[in-house]
Amino acid sequence: MATSKNPKQPAQHAADSHDLIRVVGARENNLKDVSIEIPKRRLTVFTGVSGSGKSSLVFDTIAAESQRLINETYSAFVQGFMPTLARPEVDVLDGLTTAITVDQQRMGGDPRSTVGTATDANAMLRILFSRLGKPHIGPPSAYSFNTASVRASGGLTVERGAAKTKTVKATYERTGGMCTRCEGRGTVSDIDLTQLYDDSKSIAEGAFTIPGWKSDNVWTVGIYAESGFLDPNKPIRRFTKKEMQDFLYREPTKVKVNGVNLTYEGLIPKIHKSFLSKDKEAMQPHIRAFVERAVTFTTCPECDGTRLSEGARSSKIGEISIADACAMEIRDLAEWVRGMAEPSVAPLLTALQHTLDSFTEIGLGYLSLNRPSGTLSGGEAQRVKMIRHLGSSLTDVTYVFDEPTIGLHPHDIQRMNDLLLRLRDKGNTVLVVEHKPEAIAIADHVVDLGPGAGTEGGTVCFEGTVEALRGSGTVTGRHLDDRAALKDAVREPTGTLEIRGATANNLRDVDVDIPLGVLTVITGVAGSGKSSLVHGSIPADEGVVSVDQSPIRGSRRSNPATYTGLLDPIRKAFAKANGVKPALFSANSEGACPTCNGAGVIYTDLAMMAGVSTTCEDCDGKRFQPAVLEYRLGGRDISEVLAMPVTDAEEFFAAGEAHTPAAHRILQRLTDVGLGYLTIGQPLTTLSGGERQRLKLATHMADKGGVYVLDEPTTGLHLADVEQLLGLLDRLVDSGKSVIVIEHHQAVMAHADWIIDLGPGAGHDGGRIVYQGTPADLVATRSTLTGEHLAAYVKP
Repeated sequence: MATSKNPKQPAQHAADSHDLIRVVGARENNLKDVSIEIPKRRLTVFTGVSGSGKSSLVFDTIAAESQRLINETYSAFVQGFMPTLARPEVDVLDGLTTAITVDQQRMGGDPRSTVGTATDANAMLRILFSRLGKPHIGPPSAYSFNTASVRASGGLTVERGAAKTKTVKATYERTGGMCTRCEGRGTVSDIDLTQLYDDSKSIAEGAFTIPGWKSDNVWTVGIYAESGFLDPNKPIRRFTKKEMQDFLYREPTKVKVNGVNLTYEGLIPKIHKSFLSKDKEAMQPHIRAFVERAVTFTTCPECDGTRLSEGARSSKIGEISIADACAMEIRDLAEWVRGMAEPSVAPLLTALQHTLDSFTEIGLGYLSLNRPSGTLSGGEAQRVKMIRHLGSSLTDVTYVFDEPTIGLHPHDIQRMNDLLLRLRDKGNTVLVVEHKPEAIAIADHVVDLGPGAGTEGGTVCFEGTVEALRGSGTVTGRHLDDRAALKDAVREPTGTLEIRGATANNLRDVDVDIPLGVLTVITGVAGSGKSSLVHGSIPADEGVVSVDQSPIRGSRRSNPATYTGLLDPIRKAFAKANGVKPALFSANSEGACPTCNGAGVIYTDLAMMAGVSTTCEDCDGKRFQPAVLEYRLGGRDISEVLAMPVTDAEEFFAAGEAHTPAAHRILQRLTDVGLGYLTIGQPLTTLSGGERQRLKLATHMADKGGVYVLDEPTTGLHLADVEQLLGLLDRLVDSGKSVIVIEHHQAVMAHADWIIDLGPGAGHDGGRIVYQGTPADLVATRSTLTGEHLAAYVKP
């Protein structure tokens, strides 16, 4: 029987034709009219050097527009309570699906936020204890360290009709689980008064030792001297009991000083408001040093750091209180919950079990629910955010990840890859910004941006498969198969930094000598105790400069010039050359354009719709008054200088009329860390994660200290940029510094003079030194997980 050679194919259904996300003319940040098509229900990896435009395309364009369109589906009333999002700079965005963003942003550093409160685990545990805990102490709020117990009673006036009023007696009571001593923080702060003033002197003699508190400042010293509560000519140690109470603790009180109405308050609450309520990282170095000296935090003696009231700690299921449950490693807690058989709360146990198992599955079983969320690394925070999406029944969703392998040991990357593939195989579109070759290898589709960073980037250099990327000739393609070579000879240490009996977090009475004068790399799987050993055990004296993973915070007015302190010598140079005040050359001070207040743009708030920003017509976006732009240095005005890339500015301030050694030194450090392409006046909000990390490193390189401690400096770095970082570390060591690096990148391990490997596992399976020695010996013995992966990575 004959059959047709070309049987008629069924016509494609119209709904099946939308299998691409189409981007046309994207111009967000440094993108240069980028147009690409991304396949749906596939895993697409975006590569390129740090600052090439990956995040601008994926997060600021695709994910941002998806979120904006979803917000528009809500009523205007609801939108009024939601953050307003502007439409990205793009001509066409087609085929978008709901985007779920899992970014690198560290979780809130609020002292009340823990791993348990940031996920649903703590809420479910509170319900569990309120149902099964003995003795029963109240509803779920009775087990919450964020809820205080309150009791109130009084009369309520109720109006009914035109002239009918009635007073009703009402009583309100709520049982909370907050410890009253530390207010649910687990620690109490103690201010060292000797760091605030010299009690042998009087206020008039300049007793205060607080930075910025000068005797002629009416807002600080003047208000204490002229308040009338204290004798300004009496040494502080001779104050009466009442004077001391007024001096340290008096409640805010209106006073008149030299005819001006001011508010007087005690020194302790004033210090809390002035210094302790601010982000330490955003402080100037000398202010940060003062806060670290003056304030100590100790475990609350009343709740022993559990944050909970005595009543909440007394209620138990079996022998376990909610404080004990939150202190357990999550994998142990999961086993305890699995052993419960209580039909009355079966659905709750099932949901709690699933959440806790997700922690273990994603490689975070070593955490505990009471771990403060602000102490999580960038990689840990990102994986905690992933937990709620594991096992989700949603499909045809776009998941957007920003370097999900950050903070992961090579041994753990395969587990992360499996999770990404599982999300894709459920019919979701997975978009990943990534630098690690092991993560790029699993991509169905690769988009490489570049060719350079900043103004030299923002174009698509390659689209296609991983195999085609290898032969593409792009920067990423050339470096994809890079392998590091072990050093022929390692440096000899000049001394040792002794750590004895380290027990911070999961460390098990660790004794180790860290060699000085060399490049030491601390390795081990995530949760093995690396940060606990380095940040928690090395004495934080004047000789140690620590560059950790805490984020840089800055508004749209902040830029590399303001963050690094570069603007100060520039303003002084302009002022000296023109015989005027330095304040004129600050867009946040006297020189600001009065129309836009130095912002360069005018923001129009449109309530529930996205606000509109338009370039200021008076200053044309230059941020300064026209009169200020008349003053020049080396033939340039201040706005032209702030628009220079770092490399051009470095040359500009090196010689000639604009020769400014202080500015030149800071610019050299920015070039050393690979940020030569940034413009010095570029808002910090436009920098990528890798750029911010290196900006922070450049700032700390100015600190005086013999020992540099760096926490994963390769975060956000392209393979090509890692070589430059290694060169910088070598220069630091060769200049006589000791460099200690916590790192997972095999190229950094191979370049080390000495490796200290912690493990063998995470949490209570870690906390021990499993190897210390040279990289060559580690590769030769392959005695640890790190050794196996390093041996597989280095050139044979």
